This record gives sequence, structure tokens and C-alpha cells, in this order.
Amino acid sequence: MKDRLIPVTSVRSGTEQPLTPDIHCLPIQVVNVCFVGSTAHPQDWVLVDAGMPKSADEILGTAQELYGENNRPKAIILTHGHFDHVGAVEELVDHWEVPVYAHELEMPYLTGEMDYPEPDTSVEGGMVAKMSRMFPNEGIDLGSHVHKLPDDGTVPFMPGWRWVHTPGHTQGHISLFRESDRSLIAGDAFVTVKQEYLFKVLTQEQEISGPPRYLTTDWTTAWESVKKLDALKPELAVTGHGLPMSGEELTENLAKLNREFDKIAIPDHGRYVDEDEK
Repeated sequence: MKDRLIPVTSVRSGTEQPLTPDIHCLPIQVVNVCFVGSTAHPQDWVLVDAGMPKSADEILGTAQELYGENNRPKAIILTHGHFDHVGAVEELVDHWEVPVYAHELEMPYLTGEMDYPEPDTSVEGGMVAKMSRMFPNEGIDLGSHVHKLPDDGTVPFMPGWRWVHTPGHTQGHISLFRESDRSLIAGDAFVTVKQEYLFKVLTQEQEISGPPRYLTTDWTTAWESVKKLDALKPELAVTGHGLPMSGEELTENLAKLNREFDKIAIPDHGRYVDEDEK
């Protein structure tokens, strides 16, 4: 595996974290955005996910610091279309005029055809779960700017990477994996912070967990997705929420999540919890 440039032991919103020579993580409030591409080749990079609403200026500023003022990305790749992963995508597309790619099952939510189910405020969890009633669930309309990912698993403008269908959190959720150094961009297939609890979100206490409970609608499929990612044996994982995790710590924690998903991830109660399947 490529050496990490710095150990990631803390995180501050708006501060870019270089993880490998060509993976940079930008935390924006409570969600992570990834810049994939070496700064030595500033014309060849891709943005993965698009952060919270009103975060376009932070993303544009970081892109300029990393790759220069006039080097826009080749594309934007979306792990899924929830509000905290597409918050700035419309502004970024208008500014950069670049294509957006997502799984075909996410397309209805990105072309104005469908809205996501409302957040489940009844789900087991802390203050963030209760606050989720305020989170937007409306789809967005990217029109002709959005395209479905290739059926062969390749990722446009990301040589060496492949997309992995990891549904459960949403039907068309994907993760991105690079075999050469076993780097994983997991989206919300699993996360490294208990996203339902306000204190843990504020302190970014690192703890592997399943997808955020209040927006996950299919727990059986979500577990299958974790099994699929554990089988890849990643060496570095950048998740949608929480600090990146790597090495033995990642291996042990992801294996534990796989084994004990029903205890760690699936809530005891909630709108989308089927007690018979736990």
C-alpha cells in the first residue's frame, strides 16, 4: 500500500487531510469529500461526493489549493444522492461544467423524478437521529449532466479503480475500490463514527458502525454490502462520516462489523427494522 502522508488522529471541518499521494479527504461539517488525483498531475483528478449544502466555496477553494486555479476535475462521482453528499453538486456543475456519475438506481433521485423516503426519527439513536426530521429528503435535478456508471465496473477518469454496488443505505449506493493499494472510498456503506449521537459527531470519536440509521431503509441488504466490502480486505477506508481508518485497525474493526452487524449496526427499533430478520 502507498504510504499515508500523515496519521489522521483528529479532524477539523474545512481542513484537507492528505491520506496518500493521490487521495485527499476534506471534512465539511459532518461529512467527508474526497479529491482523487495526484497534485503532480493537476489536470487529472476527480471529486467524490459533493458535501453539505452551501459548501461549494470550501470545495472550490480546496480544489484550487490542491490543483491550481484553472484545473477543474474530470468528473464528479457520487456514492449516493442524500443531501449531505450532493449539497454543492449543482453549484459545482454550473461552475466547472463537468459530468456527474452515479449508479443507475440513484438516477431518479438525481434527475428530479423521485424523493428519498423521509428520515426515520423513530429509529434507535441519540439527538442527531431525533433531529433528522429537519434533514431534506428531496431529490435534485441535474438533467443531462448526470450519467450512469459503466456496467463493467470501471469508474470514468479513475484508472485502476472500480465501483462496487453497496446498497442498503440507498438502492443505488456505491463504494469505490482500488486493488493496487487496497484503498476504499466507502461512502455510507459503513462509517467510523456513531452518526446518530450528537456528542460522538461533535467529538468525532472513532468507532466503526453501520450506515447512518435514520436514513437507511434496507438493513438486510446493508449487511450484505458490509460483507462484500470486508471480503475486499481494504488497507485504507475513507467513509462518508468519521475519520479515515487503515491497517490492522481497519481489518479488525471491519471484520467485527461484518460478524456482529446485527448488534452493532441494526437498531433495536425503527420504521425500517424487521425484527424477524435480526
